[in-house]
Formats: sequence, structure tokens, C-alpha cells
Amino acid sequence: MKRFILVVVVASVAAMALAAGAVLSGEEKPAAEAAEKDGFTPLFNGKNLDGWTTKGNWFVEDGGVLSILPRPGEKGWQRYDAYLWTEKPYANFILDLEFKIPPKGNSGIFVRVKDRADPVKTGIEVQINDTHGKAKVGPHDCGGVIGIVGPTKNMAKPAGEWNRMIVTCQGSRLKVSLNGEEVVDTNLAEAAGKEVPPTGSLSLQDHGLPLSFRNIRIKVLD
Repeated sequence: MKRFILVVVVASVAAMALAAGAVLSGEEKPAAEAAEKDGFTPLFNGKNLDGWTTKGNWFVEDGGVLSILPRPGEKGWQRYDAYLWTEKPYANFILDLEFKIPPKGNSGIFVRVKDRADPVKTGIEVQINDTHGKAKVGPHDCGGVIGIVGPTKNMAKPAGEWNRMIVTCQGSRLKVSLNGEEVVDTNLAEAAGKEVPPTGSLSLQDHGLPLSFRNIRIKVLD
């Protein structure tokens, strides 16, 4: 019995040594590579605004949180250069992120924006705002697509809590998932009532109100 226990202990130590050697030799994949195995890549690195451009007061907080706190006098949503813009355009993709807004908070996610000077007319906006508990929701409520279609149900969490939103653009198809439920599935070519660019910039809106984002990642589709 003692000999058997000794053999087991020796074998366990040997296995641990081999595992440690694999890590040190680089045989174990880096965390970043493992995180990308599902095809997603970080759109926000959690440290700075590399890959983005803006004149707004966006900043990085502890824990990899991206926040906007408008400066005194910065009000309203028509300050387009204060929006946070991707430097690269995107056509077909899955955008996955989390956001948190204060009471009466308001923002949006713009996709396929052709002209950054006029994102409302040349792009598509998915609404982010404080609509938790609202009985009847429409295009201007959280998860809705402004001017096109409202969410099928109200999945917004109370202000101050983190929400997860997934926006999928594939050809003329646009889908929105909010907190685990698909709330929009629409054909932009039929529903938009305007020309929808096949590609364009992505943007997070500065509406003149504070809010935060985190875990922003994207998967480019064919």
C-alpha cells in the first residue's frame, strides 16, 4: 500500500512538472489567442483608445471600462465629432458589448456610417437608453433601430446595471440581441426607407450624458 501511494505521488509531481514546462516553453496558447478562437477580436483593448478616434471626453477607467463624461457645456447628440468612431470601416460583422447607463441615460450604437458628419442620414442607429419597465416599446427604445423598427420585447435592465447587446449585420439583415433575447431581426433594404451603405464606420454615441461600456469585441463575417 505504501509503495502504491508513493508511485501515485511521484506520478502526480511528474505531471505537474510537465504542465509547467509546457507553459514555460510556450506550448500553452496565450490568453489573448484563446479568447480569439471563437473568431472575435477586441475592439477596445481596455487600456487606451487605440483604433478609435474622437474629440469627446472618453476615458478608460479601472477594470477595462470605457466611459464618457461630457465636459461642461457639452449637451445634445448633434456633436458628431464627440462620438467615438472606429478608424476602420466594417461591413458584415457581429458586435458584442456591454453598457451601463444612469437614470434617464441615452446613447446609441451607429453601424455602417458612410459620412461621419451626418451619421443619422448615412448610417443606422441601434438605440441605448433607460427604458426598463416600459410596457410598450418602439424604435426609440433600448434595442430598437431608430426610424426603422422597435424591439419585440423590453429586455432593458434597470439603470445602473450592465446590459449586454449583440448587433449582427450580414448583407441587408440586421439583428439585435439584448440581454440574451433577440429583439430585432429586420431586412434593412426593405425597412430602412433609405439607402443603406454596405460598409462604414462604427460609433458609440456621445449624447451629452454619462455612460460606460466594456468587453467590446467584434467578429468579422464573410
